[in-house]
Amino acid sequence: MKIGYARVSTGEQNPDLQLDALKAAGCERVFIDKASGADFKRAELAKCLKALGEGDTLTVWKLDRLGRTVHKLIELLDGLKGRGVAFQSLTESIDTATPTGRAMWQMVGILAELERSLISERTKAGREAAKARGVKMGRKVKLSPEQIVHAHKLLETGEHINDVAKSLSVSRRTLYRVLSN
Repeated sequence: MKIGYARVSTGEQNPDLQLDALKAAGCERVFIDKASGADFKRAELAKCLKALGEGDTLTVWKLDRLGRTVHKLIELLDGLKGRGVAFQSLTESIDTATPTGRAMWQMVGILAELERSLISERTKAGREAAKARGVKMGRKVKLSPEQIVHAHKLLETGEHINDVAKSLSVSRRTLYRVLSN
């Protein structure tokens, strides 16, 4: 069975263009959301995905109707593939039920993997450049060296660890950690 999914971003927008195209493509059921594409928690999309079974085809008018990020789209469509559900995008002429459509989808996956790799490399380079400039990574230190010396003195005079931690506005665990270094 062909099941269609349509989405418009706001309640004022009209999904008729998408609905006409989905009906012309042979969709027997169509689910319609009125929500942003950035929000992946859409009620009708969830119902649509639940209604799809092995041998069915999810059809959309345009790929961006499912979502805006390539990562989320691939995650969604890989999940469908694992369930034996085909995918068809009318505007982009992607149809995973055909050899050409599967090849096209693999190309999209390769490009998404490239994008993730480039983001990772840029992040790593940015982190290294920041370290070279003297930027300290990780959490900020909770206690200054003076506070640590003060905590040692208080504990040596018999103060209870809970009281010392409370006076320094840190947890007992944090205090134990800084004292052990």
